[in-house]
Amino acid sequence: MTAHFTAPDGARLAYDDRGAGLPVLCLAGLTRSMADFDDLAPHLPDVRLIRMDYRGRGASDFTGPATYTVPQEAQDALALLDHLGLSQTAILGTSRGGLVGMFLAATARGRLRGLCLNDVGPVIEQAGLDRIFLYLGRRPSAPTHQALAEAMARTLPGFAHVPPDRWLAEARRQTRQTAQGLELTYDPALRDAFLAAFAGPAPDLWPLWDACAGLPCALIRGAGSDLLSPATADEMARRHPGLIRAEVPDRGHIPFLDEPESLAAIRAWIAQMETEA
Repeated sequence: MTAHFTAPDGARLAYDDRGAGLPVLCLAGLTRSMADFDDLAPHLPDVRLIRMDYRGRGASDFTGPATYTVPQEAQDALALLDHLGLSQTAILGTSRGGLVGMFLAATARGRLRGLCLNDVGPVIEQAGLDRIFLYLGRRPSAPTHQALAEAMARTLPGFAHVPPDRWLAEARRQTRQTAQGLELTYDPALRDAFLAAFAGPAPDLWPLWDACAGLPCALIRGAGSDLLSPATADEMARRHPGLIRAEVPDRGHIPFLDEPESLAAIRAWIAQMETEA
């Protein structure tokens, strides 16, 4: 059941907290919500799975583009941990969530037990950014979830052999059906924040990854990803000996996380943290 807590600035933010064991905070992608982890959750029965909707997404308050930043989202994640009385958590971050996780490793290292990144790293490929620029903040042209699911199957790069019902589930998670057609489940002003963040030269994010040294870390990459290159993944592994890696065939950006390769990496990562506890 979705619950809410109040961030220090008064924003009402949604979260879900269930299970027992090692706490794992799941942070979703840029435009996504906690529903992104619905298919992963049944595969992790022995952990405390915590999910949240960033401000401006899902069931959380829309607070304006100036607040839709990685540092603010990192502060909100820490506020949720404080609300739950948790001094530490592991973080499983999908795309944007991985950037938030790396930022926390650099700025609040003591709060992290480990970090698993789903198809993101310190270098974000321009092809992936260009694709995001095309749709971000824009109402889908598809009139129904079924039409959107069919469009996803045709157009999303790097994906193959995905059952139609899976695309339909994704369409339902990412949009809301109304009498006027499909609506976004996030604040369209997120586009303004994203464009502002990438308006200048690309920042050097390698120090954020280097800050993860010594933490149990895992990296999942879609074999057809246009956001995380093989070269970046290899360099991440070189800088972080012992990095648990998975390459997921027939997946682009982003793997769904219930693929066998993804689950094997996540379980190995969890086992490493439990061993070191």
